[in-house]
Amino acid sequence: MKLADIFFPFRSDMNYIERELDRAIDTAEPVLQKTSSHLLKAGGKRIRPVFVLLGGKFGTYDITRIKHVAVSLELIHMATLVHDDVIDDAELRRGKITVKSKWDNRIAMYTGDYILGRALVIATELANPQIHKILSNAIVEMCIGEIEQIRDFNNWDQNLRQYLRRIKRKTALLIAISCQLGAIASEAPAAVVRSLYTYGYNVGMAFQITDDILDFTGTEKELGKPAGSDLRQGNITLPALYTYHSSREAEQFQQMVRDQIDAKHLINTIRNGEGISHARQLADRYLLRAEEALRGLPDNKNKEALLKIARFIGERQS
Repeated sequence: MKLADIFFPFRSDMNYIERELDRAIDTAEPVLQKTSSHLLKAGGKRIRPVFVLLGGKFGTYDITRIKHVAVSLELIHMATLVHDDVIDDAELRRGKITVKSKWDNRIAMYTGDYILGRALVIATELANPQIHKILSNAIVEMCIGEIEQIRDFNNWDQNLRQYLRRIKRKTALLIAISCQLGAIASEAPAAVVRSLYTYGYNVGMAFQITDDILDFTGTEKELGKPAGSDLRQGNITLPALYTYHSSREAEQFQQMVRDQIDAKHLINTIRNGEGISHARQLADRYLLRAEEALRGLPDNKNKEALLKIARFIGERQS
């Protein structure tokens, strides 16, 4: 299953959203125009706008209204990527040179700030205080998640709860509110809004856990960056945590960490150990909860698309 196949029925609306994204970053300031366009053209799955559109299908669907949510959420996501690349000192993203590498850290940070500002301006086109409150709270939580990640760099003593709380804030929350706000903007029933938020949260948790697995199991060509990048940068994710604390090779692995063994050897141990399968099992549990959250929704092609996306996340290889 390919994501493009799932998105195919929405290609017209997604092309419209893509044009709106291009319009959203347009500016007379030449450097910001170049940096923002560079980031936009680097592509991405655009999974958050699709979730907005699908959420909107459960109410009174109007693309000219829904677009304000879809564009805002994708811009917020883009802004976090630019900032992440500065923090991680990343040279590549999706196989393309990052803004901070092509320009510098200062330009990258202001580019992220500009994109975030544009996201908030676009959201104000919808005169709904509930939407603005949800968006603002999400940005606050995402910032806390980023600080928590920095705090826990190279912290092998962190526990599962800390990891899960961090990925909720960094990833799952934005996916959850994509589903939620699409439904709210289309005035879907409150019970439907709640179900879509629960679905999005669980899909988002599974998405990030799968990302963390792929960071160890994927190739540089598939990932668009070197395998094991998170660990090399000090970000201790679930496969590594499980290997360190709970696996059969835990004692040996802990000694390797204490001896400051080269990251390549740590990555190979994690890749071939129990941590990968343990992480997959947890991701599968979140996906099961996501599917259960959809049971009360009407049986239609939009619900089926949400189910297919959940299954794609469970099977994705890049």
